[in-house]
Amino acid sequence: MGEKQKRVAVYARVSTLDQNPDLQLRELHEYARRRDWKITEFVDHGISGTEARRPRLAAMNEALFRHDFDVVLVWKFDRLFRSVQHIVEFFGKVRQLHVDFVSITEQLDTATPQGRLIFHVLASIAEFEREMIRERVLAGLRAAKARGAKLGRPKKKIDVARVLEDRRLGRSLNEIAREFGVSKTTIFGICNGMQNDRRKQR
Repeated sequence: MGEKQKRVAVYARVSTLDQNPDLQLRELHEYARRRDWKITEFVDHGISGTEARRPRLAAMNEALFRHDFDVVLVWKFDRLFRSVQHIVEFFGKVRQLHVDFVSITEQLDTATPQGRLIFHVLASIAEFEREMIRERVLAGLRAAKARGAKLGRPKKKIDVARVLEDRRLGRSLNEIAREFGVSKTTIFGICNGMQNDRRKQR
């Protein structure tokens, strides 16, 4: 009995509506036919590589989670990925689903030992990149603290006397909160705290 025919999700993308994905698709179909893979196309038109929201990519991902495919095939990394981190996250996802990934231009096939090695190298680079960003953020916070900067959200100054007067005149907590640009809970806390102080003074 022969080997089961693999099902391949072919993904292509062009950045503008006047561009044509035919060049990508021709090479992708030829590659898949040589390997006797059953092809399903997912093509995003007029979407930049930096865009996170891509309708056809989202549809492909849903199909992957349904285990509809055995392989994801792209013409080039930048047709699918936005960053090294995106590459690593995607590879991790397809590995969990037991799906292989192939890029024609980069000559990467995660079904091969060489492809798996490249994945581990990319994962290490992404981890290094995350650590560098984290270190820069922490260094910036330490420097700001050393300069005497107050970290965190600045607190809004609220005219307590006005709040209490508005409340005495019958305005609702919601109305007062909207006027001062704070939460209803904050206004309630001011009013309630003042009432408690008055009780203690009696």
